[in-house]
Amino acid sequence: MGMARADSAMAKGALLTARQFENPTLVLSYSRSTPQSHYAVDLPLDYPWLRRDRVGGAEAGYAAARIRLKLERAAAAFEVDAGYTEALAAAKRARLSALTSHDADSVLTLAKLRRDAGDGSELDVQLAIVNAGQLANDAERDQLDAQTTLLALQGAIGMAADSARVILTDTLEAGTARAAKEGATLLAVAAAEADLVAAERALALARGLLWPAPSLSLGFESRDPGGTENQALPTIGFSFPFPVLNKNAGAVAQAQAARDRAAATVLLARIGASQQASKALREATAAQSRLNRSAQLLSAAERVAALSLVAFREGAAALPSVLEAQRSARAAMTQYVNDLAAARTAVALLQFATLTVNDTIP
Repeated sequence: MGMARADSAMAKGALLTARQFENPTLVLSYSRSTPQSHYAVDLPLDYPWLRRDRVGGAEAGYAAARIRLKLERAAAAFEVDAGYTEALAAAKRARLSALTSHDADSVLTLAKLRRDAGDGSELDVQLAIVNAGQLANDAERDQLDAQTTLLALQGAIGMAADSARVILTDTLEAGTARAAKEGATLLAVAAAEADLVAAERALALARGLLWPAPSLSLGFESRDPGGTENQALPTIGFSFPFPVLNKNAGAVAQAQAARDRAAATVLLARIGASQQASKALREATAAQSRLNRSAQLLSAAERVAALSLVAFREGAAALPSVLEAQRSARAAMTQYVNDLAAARTAVALLQFATLTVNDTIP
């Protein structure tokens, strides 16, 4: 962002330089022949067509710099949004792990009650102890991961990352994928096109400088010791550069090469932006499809886990089947959260890839 702001400021300075007029030059001279004192002001002139190309190229360069600054802002906003999404997902996984660990403790308590009542075995109790311990470790690991992700988010937005200072208040929702607007110019393409305009104006200026603008000299002469020519004698003159020693061929060749490079960059930007937008749309669509399947699997897994727990409580199912059902439900929950975060990030990436010059950047 800082580098993009500096580039934009430099481009604005170049535009101000292109618009300004050259300062006049005061020329003072003395000669022994009369009149002895000579005073003149040289005023550089500027052909309108040369000024038009110079200012037009600077305006195009400034427009390109502002577009790139907008693109950098959009990229920074996407990175922070992706980090925020990951922080939300990590916090949700931590909460789910804590609830799952609590449910495992309940299963352990139930297994002990059944053993003491003679309906269960010591093996079930030991299995429940192992399962509860593993889930407690998973809960602690997910909690640590949530804290680490939150601190990384704080670092991305420029805050201190030594302690948690951000409170996550958003809900983890996937959003809706949308295709690029028909006929709209994407940001990367717009910047490349502005560079091409600037290069074309620079080429026109280099060709126009074959005959540089003249300068106008206005002044007067005076001082005739012992004579009669002591009044101010006005003088006027013009200076015209002649392309004798060089015809600005080197500058024209460089401008031609820069224009050709800018034209190739525009073509490359159009192809790359189109591919990026198309890929982002496919990934967002696929992520939404995976999310829908994960939601269906999660509903079924939660139903199986609930039924297996009821069956174990009534003595109709063994503890290993209950643990396996809960493990499947836990995996389905985790997968659903991951797919939800991936879908939200994919939608944000699609929005970034399809940004146009008329879109507002947060």
